[in-house]
Amino acid sequence: MAERLRLDKLLCYLGAADTRSAARDAVRAGRAWVNGVAERDPGRVLDPTQTQVSLDGEPLAYRRWRHVMLHKPAGVITAARDPRAATVMDLLPALYAACGCLPAGRLDKDTEGLLLLTNDGALTHRVLSPRTGITKCYLAEVNGPLDTDDVLAFAQGITLTDFTALPATLTILESQPDGARALCKVQEGKYHQVKRMFGARGRAVTYLKRLSIGPLALDNALEPGAYRELTPEEVAALYTATGLPIPKE
Repeated sequence: MAERLRLDKLLCYLGAADTRSAARDAVRAGRAWVNGVAERDPGRVLDPTQTQVSLDGEPLAYRRWRHVMLHKPAGVITAARDPRAATVMDLLPALYAACGCLPAGRLDKDTEGLLLLTNDGALTHRVLSPRTGITKCYLAEVNGPLDTDDVLAFAQGITLTDFTALPATLTILESQPDGARALCKVQEGKYHQVKRMFGARGRAVTYLKRLSIGPLALDNALEPGAYRELTPEEVAALYTATGLPIPKE
């Protein structure tokens, strides 16, 4: 059985209202119906899987799980909220916050690329845990050349001041005396990890973009700041890769 929700919260969860206040006003105005009967109590507690809710005559479909792919732009922080800076949640409609979607991991403020948001805590845990073996692939540009010694160092696991990074895959795409481009695949996602790994090799990262998380690849059609929900195929692949059963609505 799904979590039982107040009607005003459920309307937000379903994307029918941006705020709980707006949802309460709609209910009190007689615009909400529950199982074919007008309902004016915004505090009525319901099982959304066993209840048909409509607003202004339009049926609202309940979905327990939400999974979102966001092309995070640079300059936005990965947080649920921040009083001083724009966050990734500000780029999404309010319904995602209402239904508990949160980032599965973080990207640095100046890093762009794929960010997964989900309201399944078990999935988030599996995606982030190094034990699961979910690799994250980044495109990195650095301020100097890279060579086979760097590739070997990444493969052996680079020792940093507070931990030794797990073995990673470094694929050099282009290397010139004044800069290089490479793909870096890591199993961890610790604070500034990719930047620190390159730093340990004497290179500063000038650009960083996450391209994939396990089988989930950033949709090339998404511009920075754009988002979409995962397709059923992407959801199935992600759950399978993390060893979790594919959820049913």
